Amino acid sequence: FTVIQTGVIAAVAVAFGRFTAVFFPELGTKLFTIPEFDITVLSMNAVDVTYENVLGVATVLLLTFLNSRGLRYGKIVLNIFTGSKLVALFLLIIVGIIVGIKSGYFGLNFEQPWLAHSAKQVSGLLVGIKTGYVGMDMAEASVNRTELAGFALVIVLSTTIINSLFSSDAWNNVTFIAGEIRNPEKNLPRSLFLGTFIVTIFYVLANVAYLALLPLKGVPVAESVAYTKHGIINAGMQFAQSDRVGASAAYMIFGDPAKYIMAALIMVSTFGCNNGIIMAGSRLFYSMAKEKLFFSRAAKLNEHAVPARAMWLQSGWACVLAMSGSYKLLIKFATFGSMVFYIVTIAGLFVLRKRLPHHPRPYKAFGYPFVPILYLIFATLICVSLTVFTPQDTGFSIVLILLGIPVYYLFLKDKNA
Repeated sequence: FTVIQTGVIAAVAVAFGRFTAVFFPELGTKLFTIPEFDITVLSMNAVDVTYENVLGVATVLLLTFLNSRGLRYGKIVLNIFTGSKLVALFLLIIVGIIVGIKSGYFGLNFEQPWLAHSAKQVSGLLVGIKTGYVGMDMAEASVNRTELAGFALVIVLSTTIINSLFSSDAWNNVTFIAGEIRNPEKNLPRSLFLGTFIVTIFYVLANVAYLALLPLKGVPVAESVAYTKHGIINAGMQFAQSDRVGASAAYMIFGDPAKYIMAALIMVSTFGCNNGIIMAGSRLFYSMAKEKLFFSRAAKLNEHAVPARAMWLQSGWACVLAMSGSYKLLIKFATFGSMVFYIVTIAGLFVLRKRLPHHPRPYKAFGYPFVPILYLIFATLICVSLTVFTPQDTGFSIVLILLGIPVYYLFLKDKNA
């Protein structure tokens, strides 16, 4: 409640506001700044809160209201936005790969596929060339590159993969509405597999399109040429403007309208995504409340047979998070929290297999015990790396997770007894 479900809702809502600002730049106006602070191991850089955050909060409240009016409204929104998102992504990927094949960048990007390095801009040095690709000589002059190998490579992979893992988070939300699914023994595993499979395929193909459309290596470019074809090529993926590689790739297909096309696509995607998360999460907290594992007020349905109280509690805390963080911060905040509990849950699989060897199991864990063991190893490595090397991104997530302990003992333990 404090980190995962609400954190994802907040991150997606802020993303909606951020890309709406492409059409309405005034949304980027700063309201106030949360100052930076450093308390022992808990630290955070200053965060500017803008009207983008406010718009994100507004979408959370709107979707909560629609879903509180009954399952029919939430289902309509989900079908429309999810369907249009998948069609648009499919077309973007196909066109991107077709156009990108002619560029020659795909082969260039795979000349040294296993050579990894970090790239940092030389202070104050920007490329302002408006025509032509600057080439590697200019790149080496304006960028400090450090080859990565061994443990350094493991650290970098661990601390950056969190962004791509976010794209697959909420994969398990379908289990929260198991009580409203026909034939859940068959349809739940099928939904989990197909949902994760489709997201993975789209994510991989999108990156194939990026690799076909853009050079991997690049140099920092001046703002004046950032959104020209040659400016985007010179920047490459490494220095894509505002870290928006997708927007840069779309520019290679559509030209100047690209940033608006991508912004509209992401707005559709995030709006539909949050609708599903808000719908599913409320069922989880409703079920927990019925089993006296959450606040009792959440264990009631409204006149539309919807757990509205649980839904508004969830959205209330999500709005607080959305007003207190940036998109990048919220992604790491929520995904780190998810991975911690995935580790605990999957470790519990081994415990239950031992304690309850003859308990009915309609679904068998694929590849048990090897696949779960591999997940535990890699997920633990990622979480430890994030905690040790980017404590400013994980500190608050850990604090809010630990906050669940006193909340349980203060508000829930006596009721359970």
